[in-house]
Amino acid sequence: MTTAIQHSATRILVACAALVITLAGIKAAAAIVVPFLLAIFIAIICSPLIQLLHRWHVPKLVSILLVIALIVLFGTALTGIVVQSLIELSRSLPEYQAQLNNALLLILNRLADYHLVIEPRQLLSYINPGSAITLATNTLAGLGTMLTNTLLIVLIVVFMLLEAHSIPAKVQLAMKNPTERLQQMSHFLHSVNRYIAIKTMMSLLTGIVVGFLLWMLGVSYALLWGIFAFLLNYIPNIGSIIAAVPAVLMAFVDGGLSLALGTSVVFIAVNLLVGNMLEPRYMGRGLGLSTLVVFLSLIFWGWMLGAVGMLLSIPLTMIVKIGLESSESGRWIAILLDSEEQTQARKAALAESNDADMN
Repeated sequence: MTTAIQHSATRILVACAALVITLAGIKAAAAIVVPFLLAIFIAIICSPLIQLLHRWHVPKLVSILLVIALIVLFGTALTGIVVQSLIELSRSLPEYQAQLNNALLLILNRLADYHLVIEPRQLLSYINPGSAITLATNTLAGLGTMLTNTLLIVLIVVFMLLEAHSIPAKVQLAMKNPTERLQQMSHFLHSVNRYIAIKTMMSLLTGIVVGFLLWMLGVSYALLWGIFAFLLNYIPNIGSIIAAVPAVLMAFVDGGLSLALGTSVVFIAVNLLVGNMLEPRYMGRGLGLSTLVVFLSLIFWGWMLGAVGMLLSIPLTMIVKIGLESSESGRWIAILLDSEEQTQARKAALAESNDADMN
């Protein structure tokens, strides 16, 4: 009995040590891992469109090059707009800083009338529109791996898409249970494509509505804030907050407290509508991950791989969950990652199985 316990404890310690070494290796090799992960997920996203073009009798290589060219052109155009807006904004930052300081001093003087005394210098050291804009741009700059390694990523994507048709045959030859593995791969690809498609539509809707409403309110650089809302909406939970901070501060500089409150209401209303109503409706049970797991995965993958890890946090967690589900020893961990709806579905399936056994 003691020997069995010792053997089990040794296995757990070895598994934990292997996990730590693996994670340390991934973090150390992030410069290589990040472009490879981006290439994998771009290939997954491109695959349905390439299959559609193939059904229209477009040659495979031509369809791949068309889709890749479309993505590169879209990314280049979006980057050009953001860079140009940021250049113009950076030139005006000293002026905006002075306006913000004056506005804050007026507010502090009014608060002092109500015996709420706050040291102006200390407050101004914390509230800085340049710092807030830098926060958002640094988050986007973390995604700059896409641009700095564009050629490498494009080549990897092209080769992956060319080899995609041979993967099922390789799995059948390599795996002991190829049917189950192919089903898991199909489930993963379907889930990722569905998630990315819905998230893209919701993010695009968020960016368009935010940009239009801010333009209607008269906030400077409304197009830039709309693009920020679109791009950062891909980052779960905190992306919308990061996008809102510089826009609210810019509104405060432009029109004072009333315009800043109006801008805040725009972001809150759009995110409540899209994030809490439309997105869950179309996502359904979605990916089967609990809200806590989504948030923790955001922190973990962001720490491991930077901003790109935050962007890919949900697909990466899905890979881990599917891998755990395929293992008897790791299935209990996969169950702990389930959403409440997924847990209820498992319980219902287990109850039906027990009733069938009894009958």
